[in-house]
Amino acid sequence: MQKIVKKVIGLVIMALLFLQQGCDVYTFSGASIPDNMKTISVQFFENNAPLVVPYLSQQFTEALKDRIRNQSRLSIIRADADASFEGRITGYSIVPVAIQGNERAGLNRLTITVSVKYKNTLKPELSFEQSFSEKDDFPSSGTSLQAQEPKSIATINQKLTEAIFNRAFANW
Repeated sequence: MQKIVKKVIGLVIMALLFLQQGCDVYTFSGASIPDNMKTISVQFFENNAPLVVPYLSQQFTEALKDRIRNQSRLSIIRADADASFEGRITGYSIVPVAIQGNERAGLNRLTITVSVKYKNTLKPELSFEQSFSEKDDFPSSGTSLQAQEPKSIATINQKLTEAIFNRAFANW
């Protein structure tokens, strides 16, 4: 019995050593960040959408920084980084998606679109420029739009930053 346990432990150790020999560092988030990538810069995402929410740019930019801090080992710096994010918010809309019998919206959909330019100076072939769009549906009854909007924005920012992070670091 002890011989079997020792063999299993030995095989597990060998497998881990074999997996460690790869070029990139893999994290539990699914990210694949090269060993030599240490820094990243995240520029302020200006809001160029036709409908402007004053705090959206700041919240989105900080949400992206938080995602990077929480799911990678990269240090966020202002300039001359190994990789960088820049872009702008290009779309913000609220539309009814479920009309009730009294011709009032029973459900509204908030959609935010962000244009992102990711530049990887270490592996330029991984750089990209792409638009990301996410939505969140919320009921129009009970509370006002102004009361529900911040929660919906936070939900969308979480979805957007996950999609952007995965595109840059997990090649999804």
